[in-house]
Amino acid sequence: MLEDFINALQNFARNKTRTFLSLLGVIIGVASVIVITSMGQSSTKQIQATFGSSGLDLVSVSSGFMRRKRDAITLTFDETFRTDIFNRIKNVKKVWYKNSLSATLSYGDTSVTSTCSAIEPGYLEMCGLTLDYGEYFTVTDDVAGAQKIILGSEVAEGLFPDGDAVGKDIIIMSGSVPFGFHVIGVLKEQTSGMESSTTGVYIPRGFYSKKVTPNPSASTIMLQATSPSYCTQMVTDVTAYAKQKSGTDYSVSVQSMQSFIDQMSSITKTLSLMLSGIAAISLLVGGIGIMNIMIVTVTERKQEIGIRKALGASPSAIRQQFLVESASITLMGGSIGILLGIGISVAVEYVRSQPYAIQWQACVIAFVFSVFVGVFFGFNPASRAAKLDPVTALADD
Repeated sequence: MLEDFINALQNFARNKTRTFLSLLGVIIGVASVIVITSMGQSSTKQIQATFGSSGLDLVSVSSGFMRRKRDAITLTFDETFRTDIFNRIKNVKKVWYKNSLSATLSYGDTSVTSTCSAIEPGYLEMCGLTLDYGEYFTVTDDVAGAQKIILGSEVAEGLFPDGDAVGKDIIIMSGSVPFGFHVIGVLKEQTSGMESSTTGVYIPRGFYSKKVTPNPSASTIMLQATSPSYCTQMVTDVTAYAKQKSGTDYSVSVQSMQSFIDQMSSITKTLSLMLSGIAAISLLVGGIGIMNIMIVTVTERKQEIGIRKALGASPSAIRQQFLVESASITLMGGSIGILLGIGISVAVEYVRSQPYAIQWQACVIAFVFSVFVGVFFGFNPASRAAKLDPVTALADD
């Protein structure tokens, strides 16, 4: 077989233009599959990078936007509901409550408008938000209803262009009531899905329940899953639970970054698979071209086949010779296509500023499929060569 491979390379060298045209379809097909799958994988990574790695274990539950039945029950996110949902929904690690209000923050002559979130102690740490400087809320702050505040990086920069926000006192206007707050921390700018480290403003929920709305129900529930892999199922379970409890659809709005990422990844994979299938058609077209060229090659080399048979070469040896030659074309084309596909993928991802990602599994599959195409479409010409009568082959020449 090694000798057949060397002979095939010599034949390719003698017919450079024909060989190039034979390789072209295979190269384009393999390169297209690799580029498409690589871009799909890169898009998935970019989606994950956009949302960040923290917050993927959270499921957000808030009030829905409509009720379709008059006898529907409005769900109230109180402590009873918190206990009930913790006991009813599987794989819940902890249930976090928070409230939000629009507020204007002022320091001297500078004002910033943002959404202020009243949170429980440990919530920011659980979301993976780290401090640039300062400290987090403590349980004591929450119980005492301390008027302390943690600012997002952009809010802090807007109020304190010179830095050193911690230790300063600011005024928050919520409605017509002013409240004074002591800045204890500034968040480091980072990517985190459920909460903003740049525009977010956070105060203890204990203050909110004592000074803003006594004994409030939560406006948003955050369910922390024991693992991000459970979030998609938790979205389904919470939706079903809320429907059963309220007696209507859309009583709550349930969202999860992980389930959203899973959906987007599924869509991206489906599109990549479909486009890869279309790209694989060029491999089949290239295979047909290889078969046509191999048939012409067999016709041109009848004398060689006749001489080999006259010298005792068996039909299987003749068949193997042309199969190796056909497979060698696609092997070379597959190798070049892989290198070209990787090169184009790297260039495209660099231009689009996407994370570099190559699906090596797709490379292997495309390469194996290209060799299979060569063997499959080369079998008919090889069989023709094996069946030639040596006397007829030498006489025709």
